[in-house]
Amino acid sequence: MAQPSPLLAESLQAIARDVDSLFDALLPPPEAGLLAQAMRHAAIGGGKRLRPLLLTATAAMFGVDRTHALRAGVGIEAVHAYSLVHDDLPCMDDDDLRHGKPTVHKAFGEAMAVLVGDGLQAFAFEVLADPATSGDPFIRAELVGVLARAAGAGGMVGGQALDIAAEGAALDLGAISRLQQLKTGALLGAAVEMGAVMGKIAPEGRTQLRAYARDIGLAFQIADDLLDTQGDQAKAGKALRKDAEAGKATFVGLMGAERAREQAQMLVDQAIAHLGNHGQEADVLRALARYIVDRDH
Repeated sequence: MAQPSPLLAESLQAIARDVDSLFDALLPPPEAGLLAQAMRHAAIGGGKRLRPLLLTATAAMFGVDRTHALRAGVGIEAVHAYSLVHDDLPCMDDDDLRHGKPTVHKAFGEAMAVLVGDGLQAFAFEVLADPATSGDPFIRAELVGVLARAAGAGGMVGGQALDIAAEGAALDLGAISRLQQLKTGALLGAAVEMGAVMGKIAPEGRTQLRAYARDIGLAFQIADDLLDTQGDQAKAGKALRKDAEAGKATFVGLMGAERAREQAQMLVDQAIAHLGNHGQEADVLRALARYIVDRDH
């Protein structure tokens, strides 16, 4: 697998450091009790932080102050973290490891894991609604709306419901694409959209950015399917080969590994082409698109 470019490697290191630092500052301190400790276990010290990076890189293209963009990035990452806590529960995917450490329900119990997910979701919107994220109340309201739609029944949660219903079902390529556009693509798209919102880009001016986000969302899931069948569990920091065992339809299962890899690369090329009207300010987004299919975890 190819390593991220120097520009992207630096950006990934910076976003991981800054997101962890902000979570540390904004989440309840450990001495507040077991719930606070469990929320911090879920949110701090793990993950690639792709969603905050997408948000901050998009916002930077339009001159948004990084401090404000980072707060919005922590908001969307809190929703992503809550979704992983709930996904890992025995009633869902039943996973013991996440980011190389015990899942929240393994470390703190199932009831506490449910509460951690609930707490992180509320925390996300608390951060977005705070004037420290933006002094413009209309921007704050739009950020809340974008994330709520992406996270709810018409987005991530709806996609997860389809995923559960699809176990053992024979889905075609269109159905799998629709499922993944909701389950995975919705939050990735929201990250780009929220960056544009902070940059005060009107909805009609976000068409190419939305197309970029849609394409990298599907490419990301195809790459995930490839890693699930061919990846290294130690690098992934979680259990692999579970989709096939659960009877889930995947891009790789339907298309085969070689064709799936070609499709992911085509989507990445297409995503980069959507940024054609931007110059060097979009280089992080271009590098991130390439990394999505080149990563090894």
